[in-house]
Amino acid sequence: MHIHYLQHVPFEDLGSLEAALLGMGHTIGCTRLYADDPLPTIDDFDALIVMGGPMGVHDEPLYPWLGDEKALLRSVIGDTRKPLLGICLGAQLIATVLGTEVRRNPHREIGWFPLQLDPAFIASRWGDCLADGTFAFHWHGDTFTMPQGSLPIGSSEACLTQGYILDGRIIGLQFHLETTANSAKALISECADELDDSPFVQSAETIMAHSEHFTRINTSAAALVKQWLSGDSEP
Repeated sequence: MHIHYLQHVPFEDLGSLEAALLGMGHTIGCTRLYADDPLPTIDDFDALIVMGGPMGVHDEPLYPWLGDEKALLRSVIGDTRKPLLGICLGAQLIATVLGTEVRRNPHREIGWFPLQLDPAFIASRWGDCLADGTFAFHWHGDTFTMPQGSLPIGSSEACLTQGYILDGRIIGLQFHLETTANSAKALISECADELDDSPFVQSAETIMAHSEHFTRINTSAAALVKQWLSGDSEP
């Protein structure tokens, strides 16, 4: 399969997913929206990944390409059966296209915090991809309402909605499984002003002290995308 991804800023790329997808035999293409690359057409890919970024879903006055990006997502959702994966901002963009609310979360959540997986997710075909209590990597200030009819992935202490799966092919992850030590360093360097010592914001030192967490989430990321691209239409 040819997997295309939309990248909003230079410092949030595929991370560990690049090696995972290539190792599965897939090819990869990229649109760098921050560099004004043209968006792909529906026929240019077999599956689409939408990455994160510090902007918000309503920031079209600052980032005019957000409107065209939402139109592309709307077409993928409504006009095709192609797999669609959104991470952080990507999950929020898909949620808003699906008609649900995207808003400020009560807490900014940055660092390593455990996921409480929903029982329905654990019981589903996705349950083996992610362990309950996994310390996922988080870097967000917004959240979303669950899309109607979707399978909830779980929650954390700071954020009630951490992800959803719809129709067995559309995934939105508020948290990050693809983050590597290098991409975490890039985030810290570019967004250090967000490390504000609030209750659910860890220090740069704490974030980088847990090398074992990167290995675990990257393994989960590979398992999740393998299931995502399996062609199984069950939720």
